[in-house]
Amino acid sequence: MKYWLFLGVWLAVATSVTAQEQQTAKLLQETARTLVQKGDYDNAVVILERAKQQEPNNSGILKDLCFAAYLKRDFAKAIEAGKELVEKADADAQAFQLLGMAYKAIASYKDCGKLYRTALRKFPNSGVIYNEYAETFALENEMEEAIIQWEKGIESDPGYSSNYYNAAMYHARKSNWLRAALYAELFLNLESYSTRTEEIKGQLYSSWTNLLTPGKIQQLQEQKTTTAFEKEVLAVLGKAAKQPAAAISIADILSVRTRFAVEWMAVNQKKYPFTLFAHQQYLLSQGLFEAYTYWLMAPSIGAEVYQRWLQQHPKEAAGYTAFQQSRVFKLPAGEYYFSR
Repeated sequence: MKYWLFLGVWLAVATSVTAQEQQTAKLLQETARTLVQKGDYDNAVVILERAKQQEPNNSGILKDLCFAAYLKRDFAKAIEAGKELVEKADADAQAFQLLGMAYKAIASYKDCGKLYRTALRKFPNSGVIYNEYAETFALENEMEEAIIQWEKGIESDPGYSSNYYNAAMYHARKSNWLRAALYAELFLNLESYSTRTEEIKGQLYSSWTNLLTPGKIQQLQEQKTTTAFEKEVLAVLGKAAKQPAAAISIADILSVRTRFAVEWMAVNQKKYPFTLFAHQQYLLSQGLFEAYTYWLMAPSIGAEVYQRWLQQHPKEAAGYTAFQQSRVFKLPAGEYYFSR
């Protein structure tokens, strides 16, 4: 009788201690995250190491430790934690991303490339990994290899915004104004408010003004790298475009975009279903397309021009803002038409 009483008490105490340790590890992790948010990376790392001692197989704690060490610029510790993390059975794409960030920080691009190739075998549709792998090539100024990975990322994971951002910037540098414009607009719908938004808006406006320069549409149509889809888009744009004045204005761009949206939906949407163009047509049907276009290009058309438009169209501006805040822009798979 005494034995069973002792055993029951022992099990109760052991269970209580285990629960307390688990709770403590969780509380330590939460405390460390708060410290990271405050910029106290030194103490965050110390606390996460203590949490790791309690739960050495907790991948969440290892992730936080890797990231905190990276922010602390203790890249050796970040790599140590990251290596342990990616070896775990439950390692996800973010785990490989964290270790890759640490490798990049010390310019260990060979290790970085090997890591991402391993990650892509495990996660062949990860937009995050394609983007990180591309950026590794970009850091070594191998831009032709980089764009291959960004394009693969767009094709494999169309909802991940960073590949569009980087690909748009690449194509703008290469004067491929159509693809630069399409990718920039897709990015802005996926990531409407971030530190990168204003920069990409400027690039979008520049792409449109260059695209509507006399002779540019025909020049792009004749390039060997232009895909069948892009040629059809350019053909419709060519019909929609009128000879602009000396300087291309927002009114010129809006006029061409409006005519394009109407014509594309009437002729080409079934052949090439493309969510961005369907989105434009819907906004046009709701009387919100002009507000959308002004929002896309607001920084580059000048503050006075934009403010004047807002004052003259308060209902449309408010309507587009309400629409934008009420929906999540999603892109389906299977709409990649940029392979030759």
